[in-house]
Amino acid sequence: MSVVAGMADKLLPSRGRGLGRGGASEKGSALSSGATPTPTLPPQGGGLQAAILAVLRQVPDPEIPVLSVVDLGIVRTVEAHRVVITPTYTGCPATQVIERDIRDALDAAGFRDVRIETVLSPPWTTDWITPEGRDKLHAYGIAPPMTAGQRAPACPQCGSAETEEISRFGSTPCKALWRCRSCAEPFDLFKCH
Repeated sequence: MSVVAGMADKLLPSRGRGLGRGGASEKGSALSSGATPTPTLPPQGGGLQAAILAVLRQVPDPEIPVLSVVDLGIVRTVEAHRVVITPTYTGCPATQVIERDIRDALDAAGFRDVRIETVLSPPWTTDWITPEGRDKLHAYGIAPPMTAGQRAPACPQCGSAETEEISRFGSTPCKALWRCRSCAEPFDLFKCH
């Protein structure tokens, strides 16, 4: 696993979220504005980068297998010679599994020369989950991250807005446990960060 310095200047600025979780091992973010860059993925269509991206769209997240690593926004950059990823948080227990699964998928598709680089700064944010990823979370029974100003998630089972948090800690560190007051079903909410 390598931490790449200076990646931020190759990424596009996003919604002005702070850099947050920096650390001594996270080298050289070129961002001075405090904005978190969005992933730079190739456009839809042909070409080597698009072929690599198509492979990555088939790599499931090990904790939420209905999502691909692209849906989750872990894949930051796809180039002909490298793929840059950012785990959902530093110390995520699935990071090594994700790297291995990406490596296996690239190798199986004939992309053995494509490097996988891990960048920790700026940190991953739930803003990077794709709209398709949010839809897949909802269909799977997990409430997607709440939008700014939203006070409670809609129940992914019945759609009711009458929900309450049971525990800030859910089935994984990135989820909280909620319950619907209408249908009484518990559900996970993917936490914003």
